[in-house]
Amino acid sequence: MEYTFLQKANLHRIVLSDLDLEIPDIKNTEESKSVTIAKWMMSWIDEGISDGRISIGNLLPTKADFAYFLGVSIGTIQNALRYIEDMGYVESKQRIGTLIKDKNIKKSSIRKLTSKRETAINDIKKFIISNKIKVGHMMPSSRAVAALIGCSANTTRLALEYLCAKNILEHNTSTDSGWKVISTNFDKDFSSDNNEQKTLVTKIEQDLKTYIDENLTVGDKLPAHSELSDMLKVSIKTVHDALKSLIDEGILLARRGRYGTSVIRLPKENNNKSLEQSIFAPAKDTAFYYYEKTQNTIKKMIADNYEIGSKLPSIMELSKEMDLSPNTIRKAFHNLAKEGYLVFSRGRYGGTFVIDIPEIGNETFKWLAVNPQYVKAYSEN
Repeated sequence: MEYTFLQKANLHRIVLSDLDLEIPDIKNTEESKSVTIAKWMMSWIDEGISDGRISIGNLLPTKADFAYFLGVSIGTIQNALRYIEDMGYVESKQRIGTLIKDKNIKKSSIRKLTSKRETAINDIKKFIISNKIKVGHMMPSSRAVAALIGCSANTTRLALEYLCAKNILEHNTSTDSGWKVISTNFDKDFSSDNNEQKTLVTKIEQDLKTYIDENLTVGDKLPAHSELSDMLKVSIKTVHDALKSLIDEGILLARRGRYGTSVIRLPKENNNKSLEQSIFAPAKDTAFYYYEKTQNTIKKMIADNYEIGSKLPSIMELSKEMDLSPNTIRKAFHNLAKEGYLVFSRGRYGGTFVIDIPEIGNETFKWLAVNPQYVKAYSEN
C-alpha cells in the first residue's frame, strides 16, 4: 500500500458559502441528527463530485462551519463525519482535516491510528458471534452493549449505526434497545492482530523493525528523522516517538552529533542485551557528559585567562573557537551562572561577566565510548 504524505498548505478547502445547499430537515426525522446530517453530507458529496463543483482530495469545511450552517453542536457534526468516514466517503487526519475520498477504494491512503469506533465495531461483531445471537433476534440496548464491550456510550452507538448502514443490524429508532440482528454475514476472524487497537506510533514501530531487518545490520546508522518521515509518510514527531520505543527495546542506540542513531540489535533476533549496550552509556548520560565537559572547559578558560569583572567572548565567538553549537555554549553559560560564576547584562555595554573564579581540580567523568569500532577491540581483550 502506497501512503500519501499530506501538506495542508497544498490542499483546497471547500467553503460552504460557495455551494448551493439546502439545509436538511433534522427536526422531523426518526433517525438521530448525526445520521440525518451524515446522509445529507453523502448526498451533496455525490452530487458535487458528479457536477464537478468538488473533487476527490478536497478538504471539507471545518466542523465549526458545518455546525454554524446547520445550527447544531460540533459534537453532532463530529458524529456525522465519523459515520460518512465509515461509509468510505471521507478520511480524516489529525491536524489536517477531513478529505473527500474515492469511496470505491476501500483502503486509506493516509497513515493514521486505529479509531475507537473501529475497535467497537469489531467488539460488537465478536459479541454477536460469541453469544450466538441469531438473525431476527434483538441486541441489548446501546448502553448495555457499551458496558459489555468496555466502550463509551457515544462510540458504541456510532458503531451500532455503522453496522445498521452495513445491513448487519436494523434499528427501531423509537427505542434505545431496538437493535435487531439481520445478518451474520461478516468477517469472523477476531485474532488479536485484527482486533487490537494500535496507535500510529505502534504501526510505525513495526514498519521500522521491518525496515531494519530488511536493509540494515548491527552497527549501521539509521537515516535522519526527516528522511524516515518522508519514507513512512508520517510526521517527524511520530518517527521520533517510534524510534524512542525501539531505543527502549534495545534495538537502537542514540548518540549525539554526527554518530546519530545506530542499530545494536536486529528486531528479529532475541532480546538479549547487546555488547554495545554494555559499554555505551544511555543517551541522557551522554548528553550530561557532553554539557558537563563543555562547562569544565569554560571554567578552566576563566581560571587561566580572566579576572573577576572581566567580560567573556560572545556565545557566537566561543562557538566558533570551541567548534561547538551556540546552543551548547548558551546552556553551559546558564549552568555556570546558576553556580555563581557568571552574570549576564543587557544593553550596549552588556554581555557575560565573571563574578567568581572557579577552582580547577581533577574532574571525573563517566567513560563513554563514541565509536562502534571500540566494541570489536573491547571483545578481543
